[in-house]
Amino acid sequence: MALVRTRITIVQTRKPDRSTVNDELRWLGESLGLFGERDRDKSCYRLFLELLKAAKEQNLVSSDDLAERLGLTRGTVVHHLIKLRRSGLVLVEGKRYVLRANNLEVLIDDIKRDVEKACVEMKQAAKEIDDMLGL
Repeated sequence: MALVRTRITIVQTRKPDRSTVNDELRWLGESLGLFGERDRDKSCYRLFLELLKAAKEQNLVSSDDLAERLGLTRGTVVHHLIKLRRSGLVLVEGKRYVLRANNLEVLIDDIKRDVEKACVEMKQAAKEIDDMLGL
């Protein structure tokens, strides 16, 4: 069985007091480490929104479809899709992509389970290392 590597990033930021749905989505994405200073044209954010729309309609989309819808190069779309796949937010089925869950609440619950599982595994490894070191 191949080792599956997921890079889960949580960035603790202050949630906006008064916000629109776009502000909330942006905050959520930033909290997941998806949209940072380097995403100046908000291409990853826009891609995330397209995937969210597709999930709502229970559709899978190709990188070509996403590039056309967003007016981005396929290379830019693929770059962001790779990042979203590595973060565990996006799944690939054939040559099409879909969010891991069809709504954000379930998506966050899935991420929470991933983080908890990783913490349990790291704690066990830490105990074993402490035992080997006599700590």
